[in-house]
Amino acid sequence: MKIAIYGSRRQEPYLQYIRQFFDALAQMGDEVILHSKIYDYLWQTLPEVLPRVSRVVSGGDFDADVVACIGGDGSFLRTAAWVADKEIPIIGINTGHLGYMSSIAVEDLPGLPQLLRHADMSVEERSLVAVDCPGITGWQYALNEVAITKGDGASIINIHASIDGCELATYRSDGLLIATPTGSTAYNLSVGGPIVQPSAPVFVLSPIAAHSLSMRPLVVADRSLLTFTCTSRARNFRIALDGRSYPIDLDTAVGITRAPFVVKVAMAPGSNFARTLRNKLAWG
Repeated sequence: MKIAIYGSRRQEPYLQYIRQFFDALAQMGDEVILHSKIYDYLWQTLPEVLPRVSRVVSGGDFDADVVACIGGDGSFLRTAAWVADKEIPIIGINTGHLGYMSSIAVEDLPGLPQLLRHADMSVEERSLVAVDCPGITGWQYALNEVAITKGDGASIINIHASIDGCELATYRSDGLLIATPTGSTAYNLSVGGPIVQPSAPVFVLSPIAAHSLSMRPLVVADRSLLTFTCTSRARNFRIALDGRSYPIDLDTAVGITRAPFVVKVAMAPGSNFARTLRNKLAWG
């Protein structure tokens, strides 16, 4: 089996599990590909495992049977961007805080090679937002959300929204989120948006600190073309894709559609949407 690994650089409490994980990979004869970020970290903290690594890459020039992400939800988002449109299943090992996207506890990491071979793993397909906007460089997709927010010095932003060419509303607010179902439990949840089942074919539009009580979160079909223009006292506004932020000139239109590919999330046996919500939000 060919396993690619991405991870954050703050893993000191879990190095024993990472060492055991690499021992298990070697025993199974797996080919190991590391992202350069975690390679550099392990070079400083756990160099004895590096002779078992077959290849180190920084960009997306690799292929694998599965990608293991060691970290929190932020690391998972960066892993998705690394995998890009390859649609290689990603399995998350949680060393972060909430870990909505992870189905493996870090204590179970040493058993992952066996789990991948012998367990009845399921794979969920998660949609992404595709953004058409001059001024955005690099990865123009978001797995969680796109945030359109006011520029520096502005007290408010007016976001004029249309769906499939039909005018919808003007959001007078601090900003507007366009969230995927996956992102419904992230920034969207903190601004009062609804939680959405990950497989639902929808986007969620949630205003940030709306200046009108009539501005409410809205769920729309993700086959729609969403178009936004902004007016403000500032010279620009900001657009953030999963936290990657860019200043955009006011006269720039933003187009949002569903991406033509998905992120595949590998789930450990027993993991499901309902159980994750009960555990993470303490609903039990």
